This record gives sequence, C-alpha cells and structure tokens, in this order.
Amino acid sequence: MTAHVLVRALFGLLPVLSFLGALLYLDSYKLVKLRAVVAVVAYGAVVAGASYAMNARIFDLVEIEFTIFSRYVAPVTEELLKGLLIVALIRAHRIGFLVDAAIFGFAVGTGFAMVENLYYLHLFPDARIGTWIVRGFGTAIMHGGATAIFAVIGLAMLDRARGAHWHAYLPGLVFAAVLHSAFNHFFLSPMLSTLGIILVLPPLLHAVFARSEKAVGNWLGKGFDVDTEMLELINSGRLSDSPIGTYLHALKDKFQGTVVADLLCYLRLYTELALRAKGVLMMRESGFEVPVDEATKEKFAEMRYLEASIGKTGLMAIQPMLHMSHKDLWQLYMLGK
Repeated sequence: MTAHVLVRALFGLLPVLSFLGALLYLDSYKLVKLRAVVAVVAYGAVVAGASYAMNARIFDLVEIEFTIFSRYVAPVTEELLKGLLIVALIRAHRIGFLVDAAIFGFAVGTGFAMVENLYYLHLFPDARIGTWIVRGFGTAIMHGGATAIFAVIGLAMLDRARGAHWHAYLPGLVFAAVLHSAFNHFFLSPMLSTLGIILVLPPLLHAVFARSEKAVGNWLGKGFDVDTEMLELINSGRLSDSPIGTYLHALKDKFQGTVVADLLCYLRLYTELALRAKGVLMMRESGFEVPVDEATKEKFAEMRYLEASIGKTGLMAIQPMLHMSHKDLWQLYMLGK
C-alpha cells in the first residue's frame, strides 16, 4: 500500500472509528462490552455487502437514473438492513437504555461505512483528499449517526408504547432514511453537507447520553428501593398481607399448589438477581468491574428450571408482580451473559 493510499484510507476510516470509541468512553455505566461492539461492527460490514447486492438488483428492476436511486431508494434499503439487528437486539433484551441503543446503532453504521469506504478506495485510489474528507467525516459519520438515531427513537417509542409493537420502529426508520437521503442530495455542497453532519450529530448524541445517564441513575434508585422492599416482604413472611400476597392467593384457584410455590420461588430469585444487576451497574459507574460469581450462575440455572416447571401460562400470570419492561429484562441478560 502506497503512502497516498494509506492517507486516504485513514481519512476514510479513522473519523468513524474515533467517534465510536468516544461513545464507548462516555458510557460511564459500561452498559456495552467491547466484544459485543466488535460483533455488531462485523454485522454492519456484512450488511454493506448485502445492501450492495440488493441495491444492484433493485436498480436493474426499476430502471431509473442512478442519482434518483441514490437519493430516494438506497437510503431506505440501507437503513432498513442496518436497523434489522437493532430490532433483534431490542427484542432479545440486549438493549435497555438510550446509551446502549446509540452505541450499537452507531457500531452498525461504522461497520457499514468501513466496508463502503474501503470499496470506494479500491475503485478510486487516486481520488482527491477533499473527497476522502467528505467520505470519512461526512458519509461515514452519517451512516453511524442515522442508525444510532433509528435505535434511539425506536427504543423511546417502545418505552411510550409499553409493548413490542412493530410500528414503534417506523418513526426512527423514516427519520434515518430522510437524514440519509438529505445527505445524498448535497443541497449546498459535499463539504457543507459534511460540516452539517459534524455540527449536528455529535451534540445530538451527547444530549442523548446525558439524558440516558440521568435516566439510568433514576431507574437504579427507584428500582433498587422497589426490589429491596419486595425481597424484605418475601423473606420476612409478611408477603401474604401485601397486595402481591393476595394476588398469589388468587392464583391458587387457577394453578396447582406446587406451581404457586414455584411462582413464589421464581419471584424471589428474579428479585435477588435484579438487585444484584443494579449493584453491578453501580460498581461499574464507580470504576469497578464485578465478575459474575458461581452462586449467581446457580441462581440463573435455578430460574431456568423454574421457568420450565411453571410454563408459559404461569410466567404470564406472574408478570404483573415483576418489572417486565425491556430495561428490567435487559438487566438480567446483562448479569447472566
């Protein structure tokens, strides 16, 4: 690799990688592990290849000018393919807060942009430095930022809907595709469009991080108190006098006594692990990495056994007593992974 090609490669790759590194650094609760980010970046790289093949096929079918295609069709297909992993991660409870949504979203776009810029470098190794400034600081950051915005809006809409509704992802997809399309239009000039991306996206993501950090702190405080109260009720033997005890008593008419006993054990284990997960987050925020001990792993094994014993109907019946939002399910995934 000659020196001038290396310089162009650095302009094309370093800005988006540095931005992703900055997002990881700003994550004070360490919600996202580096190995998970690397895997998501790899997915973005695969999506770049898949979208190239898909766009080529669609372009052959629709028979429109390339400029029109790049402005109105490619942004939709590319943002849709990039966003599929974000949807899968949210549904698998591996994204719980706006912080990790933004990081994972930007990571997908990073992988996509890296492959796209490397391919562009292969095709046009002698392109001017100005072109690579646009591609590195503009196109690449746009790819990461658009998918990060999709992830953040999607998660926020799910919070408002309080349920896994597919239409909750549509506003984020539309916003990401419009941002992508607007950048591809170069209304003023490529350099000014790049400047606009640099001026808008970093402050926007910083605001997301600040809001999410505050939300995590509030959730930890309130959730810790609720879980502690629940565990004290169970361990003190006063659960039967509480509304939860009344609810469990009502379940005796619908389930066998052994199943109700398993439901109570599951409730205790879930609460203990939820408290443990919140404690781990608090330690991480203070700079300490807490490993998952054998006792915690055994509790997860017991939970899986109880889930099989209780069955889907029993788990649905106990959900009103648990904090089954995506944040609460995410915390158990975080602790058990």
